[in-house]
Amino acid sequence: MVNNDKPRPRSGVKTVLVAPLRIALRGTSRLFESVRRIYSHAALAAHMKTTLPASVVVLGRATVYGTGQIHFGNDILLYPDLHLETQGPASITIGDGVVISRGVNLVAMAGIFIGAGSMIGENTSIRDANHLRVAGVPIRDAGHEARAITIGREVWIGRGAAILSGVTVGDHATIGANAVVTRDVAAGAVVGGVPARPLEKR
Repeated sequence: MVNNDKPRPRSGVKTVLVAPLRIALRGTSRLFESVRRIYSHAALAAHMKTTLPASVVVLGRATVYGTGQIHFGNDILLYPDLHLETQGPASITIGDGVVISRGVNLVAMAGIFIGAGSMIGENTSIRDANHLRVAGVPIRDAGHEARAITIGREVWIGRGAAILSGVTVGDHATIGANAVVTRDVAAGAVVGGVPARPLEKR
């Protein structure tokens, strides 16, 4: 007869070991998170031509391309994997208290302004330029046409939205997820769809 009884681990020993290990890991995680934020803030500041306020919280990597003309207000929260690009005389200006979620792309060749308190959802694209089509010229060499974008105060932009060249979004407006905004949005309006159209007004 085969004895299938196997020695069981002593639960008392496990309990004694797990408790201090959990405490140690919590402390280590907090320390690692603090170091990561400090490093991410310093890395972003190093690639900018302007001053990055100490109150800006940078949770992960933000890639800066072009001239580095990016102006941050205070108490901004930046999630990881951001693409921030300015070309020529253009700049990006971000007001106090703005939240920019993971994977957002901001590309300015004329200028982008984001008002205080606005929130931008994951993977949103805000680009103020379009490529031109010129007969006989490859599209990458045909140049572009740029018009500035203005996002008002306390605007909520849902994940995956695209805000295109020349658009002005009024204060307190809401942009639905995955919307493509090709024309101005009135203050307080709620828009969604492709292209974005008014859904309701608050």
